[in-house]
Amino acid sequence: MNFFSEEIEKLKASGLYNSVREIGSAQGPWLVVDGARVLNLCSNNYLGLANDPRLKDAAKKAVDEFGTGPAAVRSIAGTLTLHRELEAKLAAFKGVEAALALQSGFMANLAVIPAVMGEGDEIFSDELNHASIIDGCRLSKAKLTRYPHADAGSLGDLLKASGANKKLVITDGVFSMDGDIAPLPGIIKAAGEHGAMVMVDDAHGEGVLGRGGRGTVNHFGLHGKVDIETGTLSKAFGVVGGYVAGRRDVIDFLVQRARPFLFSSAATAADTAACIAAVEVLSHDTGLVEKLRDNAGYFQERVRRAGFDIGRTMTPITPVMVGEATAARDFSARLFKEGVFAQAIGFPTVPKGSARIRCMLSAAHTRDDLDFGIEKLISAGRATGVLK
Repeated sequence: MNFFSEEIEKLKASGLYNSVREIGSAQGPWLVVDGARVLNLCSNNYLGLANDPRLKDAAKKAVDEFGTGPAAVRSIAGTLTLHRELEAKLAAFKGVEAALALQSGFMANLAVIPAVMGEGDEIFSDELNHASIIDGCRLSKAKLTRYPHADAGSLGDLLKASGANKKLVITDGVFSMDGDIAPLPGIIKAAGEHGAMVMVDDAHGEGVLGRGGRGTVNHFGLHGKVDIETGTLSKAFGVVGGYVAGRRDVIDFLVQRARPFLFSSAATAADTAACIAAVEVLSHDTGLVEKLRDNAGYFQERVRRAGFDIGRTMTPITPVMVGEATAARDFSARLFKEGVFAQAIGFPTVPKGSARIRCMLSAAHTRDDLDFGIEKLISAGRATGVLK
């Protein structure tokens, strides 16, 4: 049992020990964190919907009507009329034939990949894909081939060399640590030339990219070209849950074979009703998405001008590159003392030597909020030596 304490000490010594802070308020542009009121540059609440009155009212109403818990898995006695309504609205929003609602975005990837792929098949996965994709690939027992990040040319070469029964290319739509966008046109072209299916995890693309936040596929105008989309309802949608979207036969198949659907209790009525409200908001109003994009452009231009390296981001995800994990931890701690909540991210979430402060912007931030955050990034950066 000494293994546990020894490993914890190693993490602390290397600057990789993650101290989990406690949130004492609803999500918003400002939070109470460990008892202090701080500017929130840390959450995935892209559109500010996590504390939206419309979503809260829908959740309260659902509790009164359906109770607190589903009491069963979806396939036995846990599918509510609310689940069906959410799936229909998600399918319409994403422009596909059908959708399947699940407990989380992580579960969505675990639902799809092992059900679709198996021994004798081959999965081609971007080397920077999310952990849930990596775990889904491992569970599938298919051969896993990682292709260089966002390199459709190398992907094509690897697909050409494969003799697998089935081939599946998987990519994040938006990569959560760098904020760059997958080159979907090139990926789809390579897959089509070599008989491969394409799956996109759009967790950080929905609510951010495309018309009214319809995601990465919509951003590129590629409806009907991507075979399977997965995503989360816990980021831009402001609630919790996941989904799979695509052709009707794909969804029908997953209802029969996806293990998280078959063997884990359904999402609660309150969460599902709040998700429905969020989809309705985005279906009829593009204002929040436009405000998010304006905020991202304003913040990033000024942070770059101040001398920070924010990498290749093309989205509101703003990685302030630091390098060593200990330096990133010190920078984050100094920011917190100055009233800004922005966590350090290091290995194994990102490669060693590429630790960063990941600033996450929201439509809920005002221009004054952003100016305050920029001012404190500069002062904390200078105090810690991150900004020369």
